[in-house]
Amino acid sequence: MEHIAEEYEQKNIFFKQYICKENTSDEYFSNKVSDNIFLNINKYLHEEYKYLNIVQNVIENGNWEDSRNGRTKSVFGVNMTFSLKNNTIPILTTKKTAWKTCLKELLWFISGKTNNNILKNQGVHIWDDNASTEFLNKYGIYNYKDGELGPIYGHQWRHFNAKWNGDIDYTGQGIDQLQYIIDQLKNPETRNSRRLVMTAWNPCQLNQMALPPCHLLCQFYVHNGNKLSCALYQRSADLCLGVPFNIASYSFLTHLIAKHCGLEAYEFKHFLGNCHIYEEHIEPFKTQLQREPYTFPTVSIKQVRENINLYNVDDFEINNYISHDPIKFKMFC
Repeated sequence: MEHIAEEYEQKNIFFKQYICKENTSDEYFSNKVSDNIFLNINKYLHEEYKYLNIVQNVIENGNWEDSRNGRTKSVFGVNMTFSLKNNTIPILTTKKTAWKTCLKELLWFISGKTNNNILKNQGVHIWDDNASTEFLNKYGIYNYKDGELGPIYGHQWRHFNAKWNGDIDYTGQGIDQLQYIIDQLKNPETRNSRRLVMTAWNPCQLNQMALPPCHLLCQFYVHNGNKLSCALYQRSADLCLGVPFNIASYSFLTHLIAKHCGLEAYEFKHFLGNCHIYEEHIEPFKTQLQREPYTFPTVSIKQVRENINLYNVDDFEINNYISHDPIKFKMFC
């Protein structure tokens, strides 16, 4: 079916709406609300525009702030929803997203490990700056071994509040939040629990972390017996480099847990607190905003492993990922 694109504004927010050609009569176009918005917009939006619209809004309407690591434009409190049905994985397409890097980081979190050298050995360098002695000393952290980041995500997910003693074996220590969720989801009598929550925010250990968690709390929800959804709250959202990874990462996590527990992935809901763009990112972002999204790819997980720790990158297959070229953005740590 042929479509046409209609561009319009809602309080200076950019949208694109795809309208069936059969609905392009004069009567249809005259049926607008007072501020020039078409009815039933959500029916026609490609879901990537949810992200792009937030970017446009921050650029046009955000508040200038001097943050700890650079000048930003920001807004507070936005959200997006992405469908995971039919194995869809929302890897953004308006710039090439390094999904394997994202997946390797996720599996590192799941392992409970926190040493950056594990990632470096896989060619992943997103935590390098935060693991540097200079960075750690700047925030009052001394005497960590090479590559150590402290009790960050993986430690809290798998050993919440276990006393931090460096890069050692924490088996049996702390609370394994992820395994608790898996056990509840595998049991039909408990999978509808409202307590399927995993948090990385531990005030008792924040001062030992190289970086306090940005994506800090997620909750899982099952409806119709086997449809699994995930909601994430993120206190600090770097729209340029962080958020595209966060969308993909928690969507991967939801697909993985669904597969592991015999469920079907359904939806990912993303709630953002301080949603910001660094000043240096604004101009290159404008290039991305001009690009039309491609259809999201799908993900296949080839087998169900006995333990959540045993999955590896080769267990995941991404199908039909088509994207625009990469855009180079400076990273702020």
